[in-house]
Amino acid sequence: MTSPRRSKITPEREVEFYEAALDLLREGGYDALTMEGVAARTRCGKSTLYRQWGTKPQLIAAALRGTRCGKRLVEIDTGSLAGDLREAARVTGAGSGRDTSLMHALGHAALQNPELQRALREALIEPEVEAIEAMIRRGAARGEIDADNPAAEFVATQLIGVVRARPMLEGRYADEAYLSRFLEAAVFPALGLRVTSPT
Repeated sequence: MTSPRRSKITPEREVEFYEAALDLLREGGYDALTMEGVAARTRCGKSTLYRQWGTKPQLIAAALRGTRCGKRLVEIDTGSLAGDLREAARVTGAGSGRDTSLMHALGHAALQNPELQRALREALIEPEVEAIEAMIRRGAARGEIDADNPAAEFVATQLIGVVRARPMLEGRYADEAYLSRFLEAAVFPALGLRVTSPT
């Protein structure tokens, strides 16, 4: 398959297309998203989108990579594992509605489209997993937890999983307060962290 012929679009304009596509995706789901809808939202001809990206999956994949939605945890480093995880809960909770709706909108479609699935993992899942695992490694290096603690392997899965699961189980997003309670009740005890709740 030949790649679409890319025209000259400024980086700022490219981000506009990406954000419009992801916003429409959150609003109506993958099946309802159309190139025509993105064109209307961004006030351009749909031929521009087809010329630049070729297909809807290619546009969405580019939007996920171009906006790097999952990068927000990478910069967290408070100096303690409990502090890192609490900050991760705060940041994740703040973006929960937008990111969770995006994950749900893409979930089924990504299973049918390897390119979309790869972009979803690269942009949303892998950066967050790696960021949380880096927090765990730093905590172990500081002696806050045992390096061979079997629960350490599952912290990223727990945090990312509960963010996705709560809307299905309770009809509510996993906000900061919920994620903080989850850390205190389930994650910290499993890691053997002896911490006091922040005031």
